[in-house]
Amino acid sequence: MTLRIVPLLLADPAQAAAFLDLLDHYARDPMGGGDGLGAHARTQLVDRLQACPGFHGALAFDGETPLGLINCFLGFSTFAAQPLLNVHDLVVRAERRGQGIGQALLAWAETRARELGCCKLTLEVLANNERAMAAYRRAGYAPYVLDPAAGQALLLQKVF
Repeated sequence: MTLRIVPLLLADPAQAAAFLDLLDHYARDPMGGGDGLGAHARTQLVDRLQACPGFHGALAFDGETPLGLINCFLGFSTFAAQPLLNVHDLVVRAERRGQGIGQALLAWAETRARELGCCKLTLEVLANNERAMAAYRRAGYAPYVLDPAAGQALLLQKVF
């Protein structure tokens, strides 16, 4: 395998198509909800992300074959008074997992975060996604804890 990580250029129709295909692959996985991308996301996502100044993404290729994707968004740490980069999606084709593609995409995100002057990278993961948890631990991620007596931070949402 000749692994190549490239910054995502959504204005490139081939990269935009690879992006949507990989994201749909993730959305069809049980860890991505199992339903695939909806029609609204398929038609709106590329244009809306191109207009989002805090979006940073990359694709992983073997030759010309897209194998993986990482989507990140710039945020801000009020405690550190510095930007942070949140890994929102990490996708590797199911048949290509365990080959270092996810680690290479995470390394790209770390390099990008350092270039942006970020104080940290953050991400969310489902509690029972042991394979992803192991990959994140290998890359140096740990649960968010300010004081061990207060426990780990939890991600909550309110959908509307």
